[in-house]
Amino acid sequence: MPSVRRRLAAVTAVLALSVTGGAVTSPAFADPRATDKTPTATGYGGAVSTVDPDASAAAIEILRNGGNAADAAVAAAATLGVTEPYSAGIGGGGYFVFYDAKTGKVGTIDGRETAPATMPTDAFINPASSLAYTFPELVSSGVSVGTPGTPATWERALERWGTLDLAEALKPAIKVANRGFVVDETFRQQTLDNKVRFSAFPATASLFLPGGDAPVVGSILHNQDLAKTYRLLAKEGTAAFYGGKLAAEIAATVQDPRKDPAWVPPVTDPPTSIPALPGYLTTADLAAYRTLDREPTHVEYRGYDVYGMAPSSSGGTTVGEALNILAPFNLREMTLPDELHHYLEASALAFADRARYLGDPAFVDVPTEALTDPLFGKERACAIDPTTAATKPVPAGNASDYSGVCTLAPDVAADEKDTENISTTNLTVADKWGNVVEYTLTIEQTGGSGIVVPGRGFLLNNELTDFSTVYVPTDPNRLEPGKRPRSSMSPTIILKDEKPFLALGSPGGSTIITTVLQTILNRVDLDMSILDSLAAPRASQRNTPNVTAEPDFITQYGDALAAYGHKLVPAGDALTSAAEIGAATAIEFGPGKSVTAVAEPVRRGGGSAMVVKPAR
Repeated sequence: MPSVRRRLAAVTAVLALSVTGGAVTSPAFADPRATDKTPTATGYGGAVSTVDPDASAAAIEILRNGGNAADAAVAAAATLGVTEPYSAGIGGGGYFVFYDAKTGKVGTIDGRETAPATMPTDAFINPASSLAYTFPELVSSGVSVGTPGTPATWERALERWGTLDLAEALKPAIKVANRGFVVDETFRQQTLDNKVRFSAFPATASLFLPGGDAPVVGSILHNQDLAKTYRLLAKEGTAAFYGGKLAAEIAATVQDPRKDPAWVPPVTDPPTSIPALPGYLTTADLAAYRTLDREPTHVEYRGYDVYGMAPSSSGGTTVGEALNILAPFNLREMTLPDELHHYLEASALAFADRARYLGDPAFVDVPTEALTDPLFGKERACAIDPTTAATKPVPAGNASDYSGVCTLAPDVAADEKDTENISTTNLTVADKWGNVVEYTLTIEQTGGSGIVVPGRGFLLNNELTDFSTVYVPTDPNRLEPGKRPRSSMSPTIILKDEKPFLALGSPGGSTIITTVLQTILNRVDLDMSILDSLAAPRASQRNTPNVTAEPDFITQYGDALAAYGHKLVPAGDALTSAAEIGAATAIEFGPGKSVTAVAEPVRRGGGSAMVVKPAR
């Protein structure tokens, strides 16, 4: 029963509702469940871990009513589209990994966005100057918007593994969109971080800046427009998204991102510029979009079978290669600084190969088999000096000629610029039958393109900024029409003796790979609990002169790693106030069908882990 304070607050909320466009806000909590965040839960009958309690509750509701992990994952993802709209939603894409308990097999769905069919390869170049547009100019524009894949991913996941139809899976999210969710510190801060560009687009401002400012902490944000869009998809299926009136509205919004004519850029240094460049997405692109069923990547590590996402994601190959590089070393017997040194060096080597070889396999001959070959990893391990960090960037390995011994010269180095951003969200679900889902989905930048489709309640992605800015014919991630940009999303499922042991994933742009890798090493090699594995401070070496690290990591290990030649610099993003790396979710599988769901205890305001039947 709610407390007297909550009951009074609810009355105040009814009296104080304010409506602005599709958003309705009030200064009080509507549902006690919406404020509960527990980072770990152990029990039986199924489990879920997300960044948000409403999304976790949606999945648990589905599981308790007899749905399976695929059904629950779609329900949670749709709810995240309401409560985490700056990280995910139907305007974006992602990767869905599923362990099928009946077959013992892992399958995946590639729901990555695609470049429009008419997009020129020089779309990122300003014709007036012949120079590349800056990232801020590109991100808040139609040019950055790729054909969304998330609705098609949900439909395909339910077709392939689910027991519910899309209408049933969307019910919890529709309820949350109508009822509203509690604005927390993270949501308010992310809104403030994006306030300038959100204010440039009337549809975005009316939804996320009610009254001209970010919603206050503790208020309720409703999204009636998104509820209506979800009801449309529930009634007509994803055909209503990829065709018809909604598709025409999406295409028109991309081709003509309408700015507020009265919008005045703030005085900043450098000056804020939002030209709102017109994009290339058409209704034909939406109609032609298809998800792709792909075989997962697979490596063996310390007796575990590690399955990940194959290209167009670079996550599975890069995590897998790094594990293969580390396999010859007895990390368990090393000092912690030694272990961390090897982790950082292996990551740099794997990222060198990522830059050299990874792109959309429909356009690039990606040597996936070689990159995940233990012999290739063993040969790359020869480049690690046990006492001294290599000068970065290190060159790529030769994936076409290797033998597992330290004799061959490296291939050429690739000049890679990190084009991915820190947003995205991840969820992990397991059901009572033993099925497991690891799903990472995104709209790219926190807030995506910053452009809401008017009257529809969702932001469009800026996923095409994941392509290299300048077209270079030898670059595997060069911009090409119809192509999927390279991603670092790394949804991972690990089996032990052919049964699930651990499922995990994270947001964080290119740091997703290192977050997943470091968490695996923490759990498998350092024998940390899965909660401690997620909570431990992080560092990310992506083949750059400096190592990006969280402040606590620098405090604890900076001096020790400096002795090896590693230079640690604080994590942070120029466009936000974030100083964190990742926000992982995971489920570990114990004896007697017990499960432990874990989420970040602190990062991004903490996550929400739930089980169907809590252990006593």
